[in-house]
Amino acid sequence: MRGFQLWLNLPAREKMKPAGYRDIPAAQIPVAELPGGGRVRVIAGTLEVDGRSVPGPMQGLTTDPLYFDVEVPAGGAFNHPVKAGHNAFIYVYEGGLEVGPAGGSRALKTHSAGVLSPGDRVEVRATGDGARFILLAGTPLREPVVQYGPFVMNTREEIEQAIRDYQAGQLTA
Repeated sequence: MRGFQLWLNLPAREKMKPAGYRDIPAAQIPVAELPGGGRVRVIAGTLEVDGRSVPGPMQGLTTDPLYFDVEVPAGGAFNHPVKAGHNAFIYVYEGGLEVGPAGGSRALKTHSAGVLSPGDRVEVRATGDGARFILLAGTPLREPVVQYGPFVMNTREEIEQAIRDYQAGQLTA
């Protein structure tokens, strides 16, 4: 059994919204078969495959996240557009990948993450016995980040206020 949690950092103007949490049961996550084998679980964003769009259950968020859980068989490939200006990374949790266009690719092994260079497309090929990985992308906020424990804000003063609010019982869902 594996599990991954995705926590989205919100822009400063949305930081004081009520906290939100969404548990998405497996039955609500669409699975799309890939040409040539493999499959993609679409958690956030929309997968474009074989001329059709497969939206995930997480939509309409400010950072416009893309979150795919991808399985590619040995020798198989996965190619997908990424919106211009989005930051993206891959985390390989099983097998290995070659990331990037043929002739300029880089290897990623199990339990490795790769921050992708700017571009409009992700291209990967499975090595060995195939691979499983998550692909995440989203709009960069370009704001300062201050983190303390479970709190993420933009300044130290905001962190201190969040701690006071928590201690006063004001951060209830």
